[in-house]
Amino acid sequence: MTARRHHPLLIPGLLLLVFAAAFGSILLGAVAISPARIVAVLSGGGDAIARAIILDLRLPRMALGLIVGAMLGVSGAALQGYLRNPLAEPSVLGASNAAALGAVCALYFGFAQMHPVVLPVLAILTALIAIGALFLLSGTAESPLTLILAGIAVATLAGAGISLSLNLSPNPFAAMEIMSWLMGSLENRSYAHVWIALPCVAIGATLLLADGRMLDALTLGEEGAQALGVNLSSARLRMMLGVAIGVGGAVAVSGAIGFVGLIVPHLVRPLTDRSPSAVLLPSLLGGAALLTLADIGVRLIPTSNELKLGVVTALLGVPVFLLHLMRERRLW
Repeated sequence: MTARRHHPLLIPGLLLLVFAAAFGSILLGAVAISPARIVAVLSGGGDAIARAIILDLRLPRMALGLIVGAMLGVSGAALQGYLRNPLAEPSVLGASNAAALGAVCALYFGFAQMHPVVLPVLAILTALIAIGALFLLSGTAESPLTLILAGIAVATLAGAGISLSLNLSPNPFAAMEIMSWLMGSLENRSYAHVWIALPCVAIGATLLLADGRMLDALTLGEEGAQALGVNLSSARLRMMLGVAIGVGGAVAVSGAIGFVGLIVPHLVRPLTDRSPSAVLLPSLLGGAALLTLADIGVRLIPTSNELKLGVVTALLGVPVFLLHLMRERRLW
């Protein structure tokens, strides 16, 4: 990506914002810890209380905020470019809903009690199954509209499964646990969750970032992209696998967190030449910063119980999105 394709300060500014959000995630929380104590802990020293809070609680939470936010941001940008739809986001292919269904099944049947990794692994598997269902439903059609309709069908079916599990929940405590997970949160996450999400997000983000040329070619339409030598079937496979593996792994450890994949590409696009490939990396960085900052917010807002991250991203995101649309006065 060259400097001419976006504002020269966009990438440096986003990197600075990511580092600031990461440090803020370690610094801020219910318990005040001075920067000096943080530096002491990160350098291998520090008192036992500070070490427990920073190393066992805040560091994995910060890492997951960056990882999950980055995946949601880049997947939203890639899908908006591939489907040529400014309202596209990870849930449009049903991957998020399917991953949520897998996690809900783990909670409903008690599999999550066996081991902490069971829930995310099952969520990732159901996301991959959803992608297989997309292939069966969309067939060999290369039109984005066919893929969108198939994704709606998969997402609706997964949503029905989630509603059914809540309706048939054996006790109110199980229903509360399911509802709590569906609202999304990074609270009480460990390094095990980081190592589950990281390889999935790395694979998914790599597949999506590598398709920048294909996304640019698709702005000319399917026939124009094929004339430029783009294999649409192979491109669709890479896109769906990237979304399924990356978003499935992210949702598996964070719960259902919406809106990040929708709003971040719209925020960074005005600072680029608006080509789909130019939006990918800024959306990855912007998503990481946005979700980490939102997670800091849920910790600082004074409430009896910590707010759920998915609720906060929706409440804060909708006004920002509406203001952005009013300022832009354009569809894309």
